[in-house]
Amino acid sequence: MLSINFLPNAVYQPELCIRTTIETAKGCNFPLQQILFELTEVEKVEDYAHLRSIIEHYQSLGFKTALDDFGAGYSGLNFLADFRPDYIKLDMALIRNIDQDQGRQAIVKGIVQVCRDLSIEPIAEGIETLEELTILRSFNIDLFQGYYFARPSFRSIVSDINLLDLLAPLNPTKS
Repeated sequence: MLSINFLPNAVYQPELCIRTTIETAKGCNFPLQQILFELTEVEKVEDYAHLRSIIEHYQSLGFKTALDDFGAGYSGLNFLADFRPDYIKLDMALIRNIDQDQGRQAIVKGIVQVCRDLSIEPIAEGIETLEELTILRSFNIDLFQGYYFARPSFRSIVSDINLLDLLAPLNPTKS
């Protein structure tokens, strides 16, 4: 997936804003269904109806949508009910040391259940340790990102690491 972040109050006419993205994707033969628009929540939403129309428009074109940094900023459960993104990205502050914090575990388990009931896929952000990954996998979270897997880079990381090796400790059948 290719992620593109946007601020909720920055898009006035989604049809015009999305035009360059569509043209570029088509020019590069990049499938639209592999583009993920992430709504960042560092600002208060001024017009909920407008934001809902943006998300619905993007989804109608085949794009996926995500609520970024869920659990921080202005994000809340009402966003899930109102906007129904395809994904939510659990904020790394909720994830940090979750293996040692029963409060965070209970909160994340509850959010994951709500997501499942609403057909929203959770993504855990900020994974830094095998212990964090292990507990989150036990909550039936399947999508992750963080330094445990790779640090940000401008070059291809595929040749540098084997992601299956990182997950091997979680698969008892692999030797």
